[in-house]
Amino acid sequence: METQKNVNLAALTTFKIGGPAREFVAVKNREELLEALHYAKRENLPYYILGGGSNVFFDDRGFNGLVIKLEGARGMQLIDENNIYVWAGENLGSVVNFATEHSLVGMENLAGIPGTIGGAVRGNAGAFGTSMSDLVEMVEVVGADSLEIKTFRVAECQFAYRRSLFKENTQWIIVAIKLKLQKGVREVIAEKVKTTIRQRNEKQPTGWVGCAGSFFENPIVAKRELIVRFEKETGAKSQDGKVPAGWLIGEAGLKGKRIGGIEVNEKHANFVINVGGATAQDLIIMTSFIKQQVRKLGVQLKEEVEFRGY
Repeated sequence: METQKNVNLAALTTFKIGGPAREFVAVKNREELLEALHYAKRENLPYYILGGGSNVFFDDRGFNGLVIKLEGARGMQLIDENNIYVWAGENLGSVVNFATEHSLVGMENLAGIPGTIGGAVRGNAGAFGTSMSDLVEMVEVVGADSLEIKTFRVAECQFAYRRSLFKENTQWIIVAIKLKLQKGVREVIAEKVKTTIRQRNEKQPTGWVGCAGSFFENPIVAKRELIVRFEKETGAKSQDGKVPAGWLIGEAGLKGKRIGGIEVNEKHANFVINVGGATAQDLIIMTSFIKQQVRKLGVQLKEEVEFRGY
């Protein structure tokens, strides 16, 4: 296996931030992934598994190890009437399209979310009332130490809000996923996908260039008066005591706030944008400032997005 040296990581993330990877390799299937992991182990290299780059930003100095990028290769197959088996490196949008083409219901609310299906499962991504945990039947992983393949049924994946066993325990690297969907009418499914994307574009900045989507998790809010204020102002109901992070950041008066090349988006305050020339340091300072200001409302924010240091 040949690796590339000093590959620019900023170009491989939606934030467009980060320095070079000491070594880099792209893999398109389980065998290539295992070969890359064997190489990292043999060379005693730290490694990072990169998917679509939509939920991570790297240190300005880069990553002092091997970055293994999972790339799409049309690794999707219909294994029976309702089930899709998919390689972890496939783009989530491609999986939504594949399900639509085969008249399978379930993925529509996830349309427009960037990144890979493996990353979506790892972070239990969700939108409009649907989460990956609602659709997963089985996850195939490789053990980081043993390099052996193991499968987890959905009940074993420890899914929670933006959480999974695989996010909490980096011992397990997602290789493939089996999704269980339902038969439907292709035209109806396709229309729902279009509606989801339209609703997303109405509420969020489009294009995903220079940002990672929602930066913070929606927190549980203990202060009842804050929940009441949110519901009164938006006409929406708090779900399980949660209030959207974007609304809280807006309440803190931070829409349009800029630090260096990072700006809090005016349209959706949970989107922090690289408006040009931003550094990792700019983003770290901005997110710390946001958390500090929202803490004045009595709420502690937690990042969805990962930072990978040198």
